[in-house]
Amino acid sequence: MEKKNTNKLPTICPSCNEKLDIINLQCPVCQTEVRGRYPMNIFSGLSNEDEEFLLCFLASRGSLKELQERMSISYPTARLRLNKMLSNLGLSEEKDLEKEENKNLLNLLDDLDKGNDSFDSVLRKIKGGVQ
Repeated sequence: MEKKNTNKLPTICPSCNEKLDIINLQCPVCQTEVRGRYPMNIFSGLSNEDEEFLLCFLASRGSLKELQERMSISYPTARLRLNKMLSNLGLSEEKDLEKEENKNLLNLLDDLDKGNDSFDSVLRKIKGGVQ
């Protein structure tokens, strides 16, 4: 993926924590200005990490299996990151995300209990977001 400017458009007011609107746009070449009140789109609040994940997800045509290979992450991590991003965009219930995280943690503990995984590996997975 192509690296881009890491400066993000502020989306939240630093004084009152309300969503900001775009009021003024200016052409960098001819200095033409456009004024008005335009709401931010829901994607403008994504972190750089979530933005990269979304672009990779789209480039993978929605295939989490392909995405996990492109990003060198496990399938459970890919699902967890997708669920978190959907929740951040307001497209998923927070309760569903909590259930998914709890399920992933229980699966890790079950693997540990059955001897399918080592303690250190499970601990790394928990710290890294269930890889």
